[in-house]
Amino acid sequence: MASFISSSSTMPPPTTHEALPKGLRLTAADRPGMAQPVPERDIPDQPWGRISLVVLILVLVLSGLWEWQMRRLELVPGDMSSSYDTWAEQRREVDRRDVPLLLIGDSRILYDTDLDRVQQLTGIRPIQLGIPGGTGLLVLEDIADDPHFKGLAVVGMAETSFFDNRFTVGRTREAIDLSKKESPSKRASYQIQRVIAPFLAMLEEDYGLSTLVAHLDPHWRPGVRGPYDSVWKIGELAPDGNARLWRRLDHDKRLNEHARTVWHELFPPFPIDDKSIQEILARTKTAVDKIRARGGDVVFLRPPSGPGLREVEYGHIPRARGWDPLLAYTQAKGVHADDLSNAQNLYLPESSHLSHACAIVFTDAYIRSVTQLTPRLRLKPEAPRPLSTPDCVPPSAAALDRPQVIENR
Repeated sequence: MASFISSSSTMPPPTTHEALPKGLRLTAADRPGMAQPVPERDIPDQPWGRISLVVLILVLVLSGLWEWQMRRLELVPGDMSSSYDTWAEQRREVDRRDVPLLLIGDSRILYDTDLDRVQQLTGIRPIQLGIPGGTGLLVLEDIADDPHFKGLAVVGMAETSFFDNRFTVGRTREAIDLSKKESPSKRASYQIQRVIAPFLAMLEEDYGLSTLVAHLDPHWRPGVRGPYDSVWKIGELAPDGNARLWRRLDHDKRLNEHARTVWHELFPPFPIDDKSIQEILARTKTAVDKIRARGGDVVFLRPPSGPGLREVEYGHIPRARGWDPLLAYTQAKGVHADDLSNAQNLYLPESSHLSHACAIVFTDAYIRSVTQLTPRLRLKPEAPRPLSTPDCVPPSAAALDRPQVIENR
């Protein structure tokens, strides 16, 4: 009986074919005995060099136009604020060397602190671990469990995010996890971005094309949160962790009003319950005690906020139920913005964060205050003169062409 399986010796030899006329292709009939033949077609002669040149020119022109538009919107090259990679890189610095000064907290200590001013005053450049939309409590606990840190931690807070972190714990946990489990490919991507970012403003994800398209529809479907229910771009972040409020917010009233609306709706005005407050106090004390046991220390910082927002915040947890018990329970020192005489009536464009100029004034004031609370931080003998409100809010400028100056209460 003949076999149903043909041996290779009985396979017909591959056929050869002459070059086909242009435009024709090989078919199954031209290649007998070959299973599932792949059609072949001659590539017609074209001016591929000129076509490639035209494509290159179009890409460069369109990219240049997009870059020009992004800079016209006041985006800046080198801004690394669109991811947690810079935060993760700074967090790993704590494990690499002795860090004498560490800044921990949410977006307020991030955007309201100028690292250059800290260095001018103390000779120390701190590590900045503020997280936009995060909570300082989880970072404090993470640092407390890290035996490498034995320095001074300044923990900034908005009480609403520190004592009620339902809305902020996810972002904070994501940043902490990234610092510990970042994949080689993601870290390599970040290093490439650090090389490219100083030349391009269009890398900002908050103003990517897909994000801008989503902003065209303010309401989406009924009952579905749209882009106007969350904060857009707020700050700028350098690769070394130095941050500032986005410069466009200094004068863009529409974006300021949008941010204020989100801040007011983010936290409910009713008080947080006593049990939750006590749990936060206990967790904070545990973390502070761990750092002190290694020879380090902790100082708390409450940056300013505008009167309208302050009313919402204090409706949620007033100073007498949050800030004051925190210092007493942890036996820690603290600097409250309301107690800094040189940093009153500062300019908060969207009620929650200081303009860059006023952030320098606030940094100057609170760092000088911290040096009086702990021997771990000292002013340099040649430290620059103290700053005050007129250094960032000239009365004439505030009255003529700037939004109303927010007053601390």
